Amino acid sequence: MAESKRGPSDIPRERLERFAESCREVVRQGLVSCSSGNASERESEELMLTTSTRTWLGEMEADQVAVCRVEDGECVNGLLPTVEIGFHAGVLRARPDMNVVLHVQTPHATAVGCLPPSGRSFHVIPEVPYYIGTVGRVAYAAPGSRRLAETVSKAMRTHDLAIMENHGLVVAGKDFRDAIQKASFFELACRILLIGGDDVRPIPNKETESLLELHRQKGSASTKGA
Repeated sequence: MAESKRGPSDIPRERLERFAESCREVVRQGLVSCSSGNASERESEELMLTTSTRTWLGEMEADQVAVCRVEDGECVNGLLPTVEIGFHAGVLRARPDMNVVLHVQTPHATAVGCLPPSGRSFHVIPEVPYYIGTVGRVAYAAPGSRRLAETVSKAMRTHDLAIMENHGLVVAGKDFRDAIQKASFFELACRILLIGGDDVRPIPNKETESLLELHRQKGSASTKGA
């Protein structure tokens, strides 16, 4: 992580280019399309890098990276950040153990978020309990609203990933690779559930608990904020 007490003019262009390239990788992995989705990354204790509003992640360039304060989401380099800056800043404040926040709209996970909560387990593949842990869920609220920022930030205190009803999902990672992997594994689990329907069996409870314990031992959200 970069040193604290840095201003926007102190951030090298190469750093902004790396963030933009990471955003483009999110698209290459099939997690968003067109102008959907947004991303943020902790730059220092005070600053974060975010996508600017209405940008396409697949075409992200260094000049489109908004530099914002973690404390309140205020942009300090003259750009207009993503409309979801509220929950990006909120999650980074709530989760000092995580450095990247992604909001994506993968098709199967978004479809699950458009269905009534079923109570079914997402632990149908080992990667979900091991890498993600338990999955949160937040009720629909208008994009960019204070209510959405508050509910997402609250859910992510105790989860690494949460379904946003009718709006995709939000995931926190130690870096872009970690966040992308979690979103990809969750999309696979949702695809399995939608394709297999009621015949899909989750991993047996005993094995799931063992995987969740390994997740907790890694210092993830399952042990925080209860």
